[in-house]
Amino acid sequence: MITIIIAEDHQMLIDGIQSFFMYDEDINIIGTVNNGADLVNLVTLKQPKLVITDIRMPIMDGIKATKIIKKKLPHIHVLAMTMFDQPNAIKQMIDAGAKGYILKNSGIKMLYKAITSVAKGETFFDSNVAFNFMNNYIDDNIAVGKTKKIVLSKREKEILHLISEGKTSKDISEILFIAKTTVDTHRKNMIKKLDLPAGNDLIKYAIEKKYQF
Repeated sequence: MITIIIAEDHQMLIDGIQSFFMYDEDINIIGTVNNGADLVNLVTLKQPKLVITDIRMPIMDGIKATKIIKKKLPHIHVLAMTMFDQPNAIKQMIDAGAKGYILKNSGIKMLYKAITSVAKGETFFDSNVAFNFMNNYIDDNIAVGKTKKIVLSKREKEILHLISEGKTSKDISEILFIAKTTVDTHRKNMIKKLDLPAGNDLIKYAIEKKYQF
């Protein structure tokens, strides 16, 4: 049995993961928190086999929380689940002690594979993270997940760029000379393509992904 504690400041994402694993006989989510400080406290109390943590969280971020957990309880495995795919973010989590790193838009099946790999002490990288960085770390014990390539249209990229600047659908419609309903449709399509749990996560994705337009 893989016991898990999840740290994530988006409760909807936590609820979705819990629903998926509710009847899984091999995985048991024994606690969830919304910030790094609570994560450290709960992990110390319950000592799960695996921790799944975001990087950016209130009070204490996932990097600092991971460092504390690994120092106090080195036998506990840590899997980072985040929107950041920058090499610096990946390196900081690995240096902190994380054994796995996946992106939130990778889907629940990728998460399942990451959980089972990291729980066995293996290192697991989402195939969508920065490969230039990964090439410095890959060895026989590293698993790399396979996901389909996400392709956004030119218009979707334009809208995503404007979203990252804090523009509303009304603002974007005026800037691009298109109907607001058209912008809303593009938003819905991107949320589906990126496998994001909610509309607010599209804003977070646009900002944190640092999308290259």
